[in-house]
Amino acid sequence: MSMPQPDAPETMRQDVDWARVREDFPLLGRTVHGKSLVYLDSANTGQKPAAVIEAVDDFYRRHNANVSRAVHALGSEATEAYEGVRGKLARFLNVRADELVLCSGTTFAINLVAYSWALPRLQAGDTILVSRMEHHANIVPWQLVAQRTGATIRVAEIREDGTLDLDALRTAMTPDVKLLAVTHVSNVLGTVNPVREICREARRRGITTVVDGSQAVPHRAVDVAAIGCDFYAFTGHKMCGPTGTGALWARRELLATMPPFLGGGEMIREVSFEGTVFNDPPQKFEAGTPNIAGFIGLGAAVDYLQGIGMAHVEAREAELLAHLTGALDALDGVRIFGRAPEKAAVVSFLVEGAHAHDLATLLDLEGVAVRSGQHCAHPLLQFYGVAATCRASLAFYNTHAEIDAFVAALEKVRRLLG
Repeated sequence: MSMPQPDAPETMRQDVDWARVREDFPLLGRTVHGKSLVYLDSANTGQKPAAVIEAVDDFYRRHNANVSRAVHALGSEATEAYEGVRGKLARFLNVRADELVLCSGTTFAINLVAYSWALPRLQAGDTILVSRMEHHANIVPWQLVAQRTGATIRVAEIREDGTLDLDALRTAMTPDVKLLAVTHVSNVLGTVNPVREICREARRRGITTVVDGSQAVPHRAVDVAAIGCDFYAFTGHKMCGPTGTGALWARRELLATMPPFLGGGEMIREVSFEGTVFNDPPQKFEAGTPNIAGFIGLGAAVDYLQGIGMAHVEAREAELLAHLTGALDALDGVRIFGRAPEKAAVVSFLVEGAHAHDLATLLDLEGVAVRSGQHCAHPLLQFYGVAATCRASLAFYNTHAEIDAFVAALEKVRRLLG
């Protein structure tokens, strides 16, 4: 491994050797259609360093057993490692470990809040406030709750530059609003929302807050305690970890009052046909055998990111974003969606006269992987009056040379389509 030690104080670290960091990612060395791969789809899923791949492999080769069920050596090893990841994630986010529910990712986490917190509490006359820029995972669960309770969905609108209209948001926080759902970072626009300020305003009004942190946790230091929200959800596969991993953080007092979302093993303390005594949170919400190997890999991903330092990650990606934005701005006929002053390394764009899917398909033939479509954000694209966009999303393992290769490929594709 080329990383500094995970517990090294960030202020003591020297500049990161990004070329060596890149070597830690085996997939980035492959070719596609005979061309060197340029992977610009990290907002969709992040690539995995060798340390993560090896951690998963090592678990299956040497420690594979179920957790919290066996007293034999393998069972104890698996349980200790699995619960150790909960502790790592808690320290990574500055929260208590017993407030962190391990689950398959943000979609599951938000649905857990919807069915276990919102469904028993909301009623006709209540309002759920949701921002225009939300991923479907932070829209659809609330629509389902609204249909079953009679609550109403209200939309917090955005400005043309992709920023949230904070004045309108405050105005929308009327006494009937019981829940506010907002993304920390937009997966389409890259907009970094001032979630600490938003949650403070909501708390003053007695509004419960749910923050989608999927696009924040992989790219910047996140202090959930400082944000002051009630629920915070994130996904492991976007932060260099395996798919099928993630977590929901929730205030302990909320978890204590929420009924279980799923029933089965691990979430119980005692079962009889007369009734069941449930486990304490967070285990109360973790029914069944979890993705043990995946979480072992996620723990390795946390170690890896901390080894680099999240401040270094954020600074590197800001540098790459400036390069990419400047290069696209220099091209005629390219429209970029989202110009927020504080923005993550995501650029959604269109080229005049070209369909997003055609662009992405032809770019793929040049070895460049970008996403095309509506990015699970139909209401947001409707705001801009477009059916689809291309999205180039960067991570710290990308390079300036890759950005130049992407721009050259884009110019070639434009000529083909012109």
